[in-house]
Amino acid sequence: MAFRTFLHLGENACKCIFATVQFKSKSHVVDQYKQVRNFYKFRGKTKVIKTHLPNGSSKTQPEHIGSLWKPLTFTIMFSGTTFIGAAIWEYERIREKAYKMIRNYAQRRIHRTGWRYKMHTWWNNLSEGEKMFAPICFLNVLVFLSWRIPAFRPTMYRYFCSNSGASCWPMLFLTFSHYSPFHLLINMYVLYNFSTVAVSTLGREQFMALYLTSGVVSSFSSFLYKVAFGITTPSLGASGALMGILGFICTENPNMYLTIVFLPMWKFTANTAIKAVMGLDALGCLLRWRIFDHAAHLGGALFGIFWHAWGNANIWQKREPVLMLWHQFREPPRSH
Repeated sequence: MAFRTFLHLGENACKCIFATVQFKSKSHVVDQYKQVRNFYKFRGKTKVIKTHLPNGSSKTQPEHIGSLWKPLTFTIMFSGTTFIGAAIWEYERIREKAYKMIRNYAQRRIHRTGWRYKMHTWWNNLSEGEKMFAPICFLNVLVFLSWRIPAFRPTMYRYFCSNSGASCWPMLFLTFSHYSPFHLLINMYVLYNFSTVAVSTLGREQFMALYLTSGVVSSFSSFLYKVAFGITTPSLGASGALMGILGFICTENPNMYLTIVFLPMWKFTANTAIKAVMGLDALGCLLRWRIFDHAAHLGGALFGIFWHAWGNANIWQKREPVLMLWHQFREPPRSH
């Protein structure tokens, strides 16, 4: 099951959602216990996962502090690689656009008819934000449907939720993973309503890099918190990545007004909203609330704020050396 607090931006802005809650019913835990237990004894080694049953019993022991090095290294390397890849993606897109203009590509392209023409027209009419939202939503729906296939369950438990045997790639893959249909619907709702504002501010390449990196950073924050307090409850979902985008946008537009969807008379600024949400998550971490993954929310939001305060100006805006190096690799000097 999942629960959300609905908010939306006023004054010609978009709708948004804060405060993720996700939890599973007792019947679901009982139904999945045997699969989880058997799965986390992969390759003859007992994994550091504790599965809670309705009667309070549990299995195995939590991770120790030494296990943080591998996910920390992955987080740093993935973040750097993602932003370098985004810079190269931007270079290639601009280069291809320039070549199309030089060659008058538009005059020679194939004229589509029927459903291909309709799809082509529909895609061209989308905003840049909607074009970024569509493939992300497709991947989320695909992973959600994969959870429904019993034969895929071992793979899904290993790679698409936290606290699994493979401690690195799940930090990224769980960003696209939802078990509850309501959880999927809500996260895609907020992504759709924020994508246009975020992409218009960041550009498509920087938006994607921030989204993916926020997801991995939030996963590491959650992992760090769980190791520190001996918590082994698995988690999944796109909320950490979304909080990174929300942290950036709310810091970029602090005076933008938000209202609760079902209570439009209540208005408050984006600055107030992000502070309230982060305050609630900080309190949840201190009191060790288990319904929310507060550490993941905080990690994602803090990275979004960090990127607005320092990362954008000192990393993204100074990407010329990377682009020059890629340009030399892409088109080396010709010998005469």
